[in-house]
Amino acid sequence: MKRLAFALLFAALTARADTLLILNKSDATLMFVDPVTLKTLGTIPTGDGPHEVAVSDDGKIAVVANYGTAPNPGTTLSVVDVPNRKELRRVALPGLLRPHGITAVGSRFWFTAEGSRVIARYDAAADRIDFVSGSGADTTHMIIVPRGEKTVYTANIGSNSVTVFDLSRAPRDIFIKQIPVVKGPEGMDLAPDASELWVASRVANGGIAIIDPKSGTVTQTLPTTTKVANRVKFTNDGKWVLVSDTDANVVLVFDAATKEMIKSVEMAEGPSGILMAPDGQRAFVACANAKKVQIMELKSFSITHEIETGNVPDGLAYAR
Repeated sequence: MKRLAFALLFAALTARADTLLILNKSDATLMFVDPVTLKTLGTIPTGDGPHEVAVSDDGKIAVVANYGTAPNPGTTLSVVDVPNRKELRRVALPGLLRPHGITAVGSRFWFTAEGSRVIARYDAAADRIDFVSGSGADTTHMIIVPRGEKTVYTANIGSNSVTVFDLSRAPRDIFIKQIPVVKGPEGMDLAPDASELWVASRVANGGIAIIDPKSGTVTQTLPTTTKVANRVKFTNDGKWVLVSDTDANVVLVFDAATKEMIKSVEMAEGPSGILMAPDGQRAFVACANAKKVQIMELKSFSITHEIETGNVPDGLAYAR
């Protein structure tokens, strides 16, 4: 009986094993990594130029946005079986060019199609695109969708704006508001309590716009000395905001309450994508030009470990 109980416990723990997902853009591959041992569990091919990846709430399905290469815009999503580490299908997106930012709500995956100036939603359970809407802006790049799917935010690099989609009456009515922000907005994140949306400029010294979601206005613009701010990410407790600067090779740490920059963390070359571990103790940072993901311990904001990757790692996701 003891052996049986142990076997059942081991099987349960194995079934619940967490997985860190890492995209290598230039290699067109997706890596599966054990976030505890940091060992690579496997690597599979994706479509060309995979930029971002998201995971369903149950941790079973990942969807990769295949952005494409400079001369050839991507037009597909890779749907991946995470536990079995294999691509299930490649979904064609006729007329939707350069899928990029992607996020999951349940088993529904919201994404931008930057080359077509739209957002769309892929329902993995039904295997179909069930929503498409124009953004009314240029280079619609990153996307945030709070729980409930009644609001969507996009950062529009080419229009220097954030688009707010009010979907409370969709599909009958869709209301869109454009909020002017900093130049070249790219990285953005919503505070865990949804009280603020931070949007960083990828232009040198471009600043960070802070939006009040209730009023839909910019309440403050923080000055920065960044060269190319790439991603913005709140810690799980909402106390700190991390901003990666790909050209300065640093991650800046801001106090979310005071809005002051409290630390600049030296990183390997090309820090880009940032992912917070579910336990709130670590941040994973993809260092694109160094071919590695570095792990930041959030109590001291120090680099403690790193994972060797393929060429140009960027998009990150966590499956539980």
